[in-house]
Amino acid sequence: MSFEADLSPASVVDLVFPLTGRSVPRDYTQALHAALQQELPWLAQEARTGIHPLKLVQGSTPGPVCLLSARTRLLLRLPRERVAAARGLMGRTLAVDGHPLQLGEPHERELLPHATLYAYAVAAEGADEAAFMQTVAGELQALGVRTQTVCGKRGERPLGGRSLTTFSLMLHALSAADSLRVQEQGLGPYRLLGCGVFVPHKSAAAVGE
Repeated sequence: MSFEADLSPASVVDLVFPLTGRSVPRDYTQALHAALQQELPWLAQEARTGIHPLKLVQGSTPGPVCLLSARTRLLLRLPRERVAAARGLMGRTLAVDGHPLQLGEPHERELLPHATLYAYAVAAEGADEAAFMQTVAGELQALGVRTQTVCGKRGERPLGGRSLTTFSLMLHALSAADSLRVQEQGLGPYRLLGCGVFVPHKSAAAVGE
């Protein structure tokens, strides 16, 4: 696949913060969102913002708390015009349901076109995979994106006293322009809970992992 070299830069970037902390709740997404929202009240007003899922150390025994590795980073997907304001988080400590996370000096990471993209979780209206994929197809069509889709594992995460159903999702055979468009816009709601945030992936083989 040919990727054009003269594409305009994406309208959003990932701002990457080093983290100092030991652990977070296993179901940390709402608490992390709340802590960031307190520091950056405009987060919910920006449709293109997202919070990447944290990479956690998965213990052999499931429990309410997950450990953070020394390499865990907080990644915020932000419009370029909001990056300067978000840099003000440097040195702050977020209280994520009682678990302190101190943020180091961030750096920007440009979004790059990639033929295969992956989202660890995309929000669904229910557990029906066929209905979910139909909704995804409609969103992709509205964005003008042509791609092949592979649905992965179903999951659940807490949301205001109920469970939100999610599916992992792979998109492949994307053009360069479509790849950037999906990364900019995302798919589905709850981007600030880590849903619908797409990142490059090497192949479609590991969609269920």
